[in-house]
Amino acid sequence: MLGNNNFKVGIYIRLSRDDGNIESDSIVSQRSLLKQYIKENNYNLIEEYVDDGYTGTNFDRPAFKRMINDLELGKINMIITKDMSRLGRDYIGTGELIEKYFPNNNIRYVAINDGIDTFIDNTNNDIAPFKAIMNDMYAKDISKKVKTSLYSRMKEGLYVSGRCPFGYQKDPTNKNHLIINEKQANIVRLIFNLALKGNTYHYIAEYLTAKKIKTPSSYYNYVWNTKSLSLKKEIWFATTIKAILTNQIYVGDTVQGKTKKINYKLKKTVKNNPTDYIIVENTHAAIIDRKLFNYIQTLLPKNVKRPEKKRFYLLDGLLYCGDCKHRIIIRYQNKTKHSYTICDYYRTYSKYHVCTTHTNNYERLEHIVLEQIKDVCKKYIDKNKIKATIDNVIIKDKTIRTKKQLENLEIINKKLIDDLDKTYLDMLKGIIDEEQYIRVRENFKTEIDNNKKNIDNLKNELINRIDSRQIEKYIDEFLSLENLTRILIINLVEKIYIYQDKQIDIIFTFQNVP
Repeated sequence: MLGNNNFKVGIYIRLSRDDGNIESDSIVSQRSLLKQYIKENNYNLIEEYVDDGYTGTNFDRPAFKRMINDLELGKINMIITKDMSRLGRDYIGTGELIEKYFPNNNIRYVAINDGIDTFIDNTNNDIAPFKAIMNDMYAKDISKKVKTSLYSRMKEGLYVSGRCPFGYQKDPTNKNHLIINEKQANIVRLIFNLALKGNTYHYIAEYLTAKKIKTPSSYYNYVWNTKSLSLKKEIWFATTIKAILTNQIYVGDTVQGKTKKINYKLKKTVKNNPTDYIIVENTHAAIIDRKLFNYIQTLLPKNVKRPEKKRFYLLDGLLYCGDCKHRIIIRYQNKTKHSYTICDYYRTYSKYHVCTTHTNNYERLEHIVLEQIKDVCKKYIDKNKIKATIDNVIIKDKTIRTKKQLENLEIINKKLIDDLDKTYLDMLKGIIDEEQYIRVRENFKTEIDNNKKNIDNLKNELINRIDSRQIEKYIDEFLSLENLTRILIINLVEKIYIYQDKQIDIIFTFQNVP
């Protein structure tokens, strides 16, 4: 065996957030213990490696990687840790290091509190693999407890994510509560207003970039890994606009649980199904009115796939093939100086004869469609004025009943969710076994899902009743204007189906009248 002076020692210290409440595991405490051991054994300390705030369930740690590199270079040939769990809590990876990597490279490893020394034949070395498994199980148990705690806090509507959504900041008096960041919120409002006017994600992104409006990346001071993309944080992207426009957080609801980790050892996350999101309503101040947000969600599909063109068309994005149900696009012909329509499905797969051209002169088509819309709007207004006095009392009464039903269902569902959480905790405590929990969970989930469907239906009823007044406003404006705006069209029309025989079907956003 080499003399102690011949060992070039590196001490490795690690502290994760999970260990932060244990004084004996603190960085200061570990350093003191390791240096005292080195002094007592007359070792030659070469380097200190510290990973503060890093989990032991994987080896993706900066100081650990630097230590392995120094071992490869021969800068050190001995590692000392307080115990094996400091080296790592992944029993497979830790076992590979102690039983293969260190012996193959003639590296001495010492875990002081576990009595492990790979250069001495002793009983503690023999049970090292079992200690590694126990450390791994401890990490798994901690992960479960953290996940359960986070889940419970999310269900309470507490914001537990690290970074705040654009437009908000953490309340200085309560880190789990969001408050509005007015500077960013004004940008969010601008984005929603632009979407309300029928603009695409791409157009809104280009508009904000041209106006040199700060991006979320700029506010978060995000650093791109690739130097060539250093300007990215100054550019708005369509994906960013879409994420903002579809984020329910802006109506005052906390939306969490969008992703989950594959397991406690891996950083990789996967997206959850939207039905599994944890949504708690009215937890913070809203930036966008809920009614406006819901309405804009109905407009987005009409704009998302519209290509950016030099020419503007009132009906762009609303036209669909009545035969194959795919989009109908509009093209300008330089030769004739006219625009025409064509089925996009036919255009893409013309050689397979999957559909027909559906070619129409666009200007003529637009005129016919607008006249049809006017006729329907006039009938709607006339009939509604007659019905107004009769229906007003009935609608008000039904709205009160619907709101009461909605309130009762939400109370019931909250109670069911709380009971499900308690049942899960009972399983963790061993009060019930896993089989019992699964059986109870399925019953709870079925009832909760059914209630959620009923809640959504009732909410839609209320939205539709409120929107009917707004529709009348749009119709009045539509009938009074000579030069129509796209915002009016998309607020009145859902889709327009064009058939090969020139027949036109208009699907309105309001209930048509005979």
